[in-house]
Amino acid sequence: MRVLGLDPGLRRTGWGVIDVRGNHLSHVAAGCVTSTLGRSLAERLVELHDGIMAVIVHWQPDEAAVEETFVNKNPESTLKLGLARSVALLVPAKAGLTVAEYTNNQVKKAVVGAGRADKNQVAVMMAHILPGSSAVADAADALAIAVCHAHVAGTNRAWAAGAAKAAWGGRR
Repeated sequence: MRVLGLDPGLRRTGWGVIDVRGNHLSHVAAGCVTSTLGRSLAERLVELHDGIMAVIVHWQPDEAAVEETFVNKNPESTLKLGLARSVALLVPAKAGLTVAEYTNNQVKKAVVGAGRADKNQVAVMMAHILPGSSAVADAADALAIAVCHAHVAGTNRAWAAGAAKAAWGGRR
């Protein structure tokens, strides 16, 4: 399975692609889609849309995961982040991918073991979990989102397989 993680932001949306084979995770690619300061909000959202679509077309992920928006003290910033997040949800969904959402704390807990970890701790763990990944902060966060999804999706698949086996009385 190939997973695309997205860390939405209006100025910079981080993306990271990993391959998942059983319990083995491998780094494929990571980077950032940027929008041009000074352009209209609509034009910047189009830049994000086109950039994320290019990543999907090039790397061909099977599933996507997006970080949920947190509310910060500035309502205008929160609204703009929400708009960028909407693009990050829409593009993979429109491309036919299953899109999962995770909170910042879920992601940090999945990769660092603590929901209050800082960006540096996440980047260090990404370099450890995914050798060869030396991504900038937003891209490292996107890789962490993809790793979180790989763990959660793997657990859900294992649980579903166990439940199906139990429903059949252990016989197949």
